[in-house]
Amino acid sequence: MQFQIIWHYQPPKGKSCSFTSEWLEANAALLLATDLERTGRVKELQFVDEQQQSWTLKEAKKLLKEVETEPHDIIAYFDGGYNKTEKLAGLGIVVYYKKNGKHFRIRQNELLQEITSNNEAEYAAFLYVVDQLELLGAHHLKVVFRGDSQVVLNQLSGEWPCFEDQFNRYLDRIEEKLQKLGISPVYEAISRKQNQEADQLATQALQGIDISSHAER
Repeated sequence: MQFQIIWHYQPPKGKSCSFTSEWLEANAALLLATDLERTGRVKELQFVDEQQQSWTLKEAKKLLKEVETEPHDIIAYFDGGYNKTEKLAGLGIVVYYKKNGKHFRIRQNELLQEITSNNEAEYAAFLYVVDQLELLGAHHLKVVFRGDSQVVLNQLSGEWPCFEDQFNRYLDRIEEKLQKLGISPVYEAISRKQNQEADQLATQALQGIDISSHAER
């Protein structure tokens, strides 16, 4: 979790003014706020989170304690493999997150039938990872989504238009689920090599190998 600090500075004389920090990790922001208060020149401190909500120092400390007990700092990888002959899709997802000061990883795959294209397999994989985030209990936070499908990521971000009704239905379902969970998505396109873990899971699904792992790293 990250904050921007808005420091409303109170000089000994004259008018007050405000300064805004760069984005800081939550713990670093709290330490900085403590240092600022020691100056005796703080009229008010505001903490703005990644969803543009504003918090006082007391509220930010309470929020951070609550966040630590829930999944956070989530990075989700997805990939969809496609067997054109049999119209099968292999979905592979990997989710990294923190909770209670520990690091965890989820690795899962799934096989779907009656899939019509590789792009549909990629969309199905993205929806699959969002469904798993809901089961994990992720809500009201930023999530970084990484995949090697330029089509899916650019259409989800709105950079590319989507003219196919089939994919627009996926887009609607995904956006509705993200909004329901209060997730602010960050879409990052990566190479196939960088997405190797999710790609392998998708391939294993097509081979009939089921993977479901949730463990501390």
